[in-house]
Amino acid sequence: MNITIPRDPFSEAFMKNFISVALGLIINYINGTFVLVFLKNDIFHRDPRYILYIHLVINDMIMLSISVGLQVATYIVRFFNVSVCCVVLFFASMVTKNTPLNLACMAIERYIAICKPLHHSQICTAQRTYILICFIWTMSTAPALSDILIMTSAQPVTIFSTNILCHTSYVYNSWQHAVKDTVVNVVYLSFVWITLIVTYLKVLFAANAAVSDKTSAKKSRNTILLHGFQLLLCMLSYVTPLLSSTLENLYPQSRTTIIFILFLLANILPRLLSPLIYGVRDKQFAQRIRLYFCCK
Repeated sequence: MNITIPRDPFSEAFMKNFISVALGLIINYINGTFVLVFLKNDIFHRDPRYILYIHLVINDMIMLSISVGLQVATYIVRFFNVSVCCVVLFFASMVTKNTPLNLACMAIERYIAICKPLHHSQICTAQRTYILICFIWTMSTAPALSDILIMTSAQPVTIFSTNILCHTSYVYNSWQHAVKDTVVNVVYLSFVWITLIVTYLKVLFAANAAVSDKTSAKKSRNTILLHGFQLLLCMLSYVTPLLSSTLENLYPQSRTTIIFILFLLANILPRLLSPLIYGVRDKQFAQRIRLYFCCK
């Protein structure tokens, strides 16, 4: 199952991996700082908003580590054992599905905080938030597990002892996988987009009708808008295969460069937005981050 794909020159391969690793380390360092601030301040542990946010940050760190590590390993090892590749893709699929679901939950929490403030403390508790996070992981595990089950039923067992280029399009390439991906993506993304649009409109109407605390409502509305922009960037990973094949047909001599640029846009750039949305805009986090970097 070895697939003939041209290799990049050493200098080009080194530069691409250097850029990916450097950006990955920088973003993970920033995100890791937010996780450290969260762990060191009890005030965040009781707030569902920050619990969901830090879960998103940790999820981004895992996803970034897997995607950058897999890219570097592909340049070094080239082909992986199929069983090892399935395990890597299993976790990669889970953390990819986690992000839009987490964004939807954060939008719902903001909606409850603005539109139902009297019930917010009863509905959005820390314990329920952790249960919700477990539910998110359960929902993202099902599609990832189904990929392996479909492959097991459609392919002979001996396939797990062969080597292959570790990419979803090469490992899960049956028509059953294509149908499953289409159904899952439509259901997941439709749910998330409907949630974001409805919560944004509800918060927008609440902000216009509110006599007091308009600032909080406006900030929550802007946060949901940023979540929508973040989701748009996350959706690049769903359209990347189609975009990649289209651009490769137009510019076949730049195939590896196109793949690398799309990798940066779909896998690395969205991971930078999470700390910016809360790190720059949230006063409590911004204060403690400044203190941390100033070593006070």
